[in-house]
Amino acid sequence: MDLPVSSSGADATAVALQCADAANSIIRAGYGQTALAGVKGRGNVVTATDLAVERAVTAILRQEFPGHAVLSEETAAGTRSDGWMWIVDPLDGTKNFSRGIPHFAFTIALCFRSEPVIGLTTHPLLGDTCMAVQGQGTTLNGRGVTVTDCATVQDAVVAVDLGYNDARAAQQLATASHLWPGMQSLRVTGSAALGFAYLAAGKWDIYLHSDLEPWDVAAGLILVREAGGVVRQRDGSPATIESRAVAAATPGVYADFVKLAGHLPWEG
Repeated sequence: MDLPVSSSGADATAVALQCADAANSIIRAGYGQTALAGVKGRGNVVTATDLAVERAVTAILRQEFPGHAVLSEETAAGTRSDGWMWIVDPLDGTKNFSRGIPHFAFTIALCFRSEPVIGLTTHPLLGDTCMAVQGQGTTLNGRGVTVTDCATVQDAVVAVDLGYNDARAAQQLATASHLWPGMQSLRVTGSAALGFAYLAAGKWDIYLHSDLEPWDVAAGLILVREAGGVVRQRDGSPATIESRAVAAATPGVYADFVKLAGHLPWEG
């Protein structure tokens, strides 16, 4: 598929990187000093930085691709389109950010008919940028990366996130407890975007989440798939941008996980 060209003549990947640069500058400036701007639920907060990033990125997208839909967490969460659609999480891991924990991300995806064709996730403090284009593989800071060759949960670094739904979080903990100690280690990250990106980059071997929104998963779908991994729903079907619960993993670890924990209701 040919990627769209912006009104200024830039290709879509360049615009995604432009958005990431703008977001990173705002996030770095706000880190360590941004007060809460609102509370959306227990543990689910929004800061002035979230809103500033969303405004800046939306402005870029509106200028470069005025005909494209923009689905963004804070102000346009209900947007959907069967055509070209950008999906943005201005600051994924806001709780970490608000507490000075240096593990959060900016993430953006371009979708066509709800299928991601570009995905980008960047760690603003480290400057690490994980990016994938459909059919072109996944890169980390411009270097090609793939998931690990890990083939069993026993040999895996397992990462999970809990989200904001109490029942779903309890099931995540039950799944982790069921698998423990049959793994190398367990990580709870606090950023879904980095959860998927780090799997794609080979930093861990399986990532589980059961309380996702489109802005959490859109970029991650293509990052993991283009890196040779799989992202599946509870019934084994491929995950989509609307999937609420997924297991993302190396092919071998996913197959082993299904055998070990397939009977658990990990999707809620």
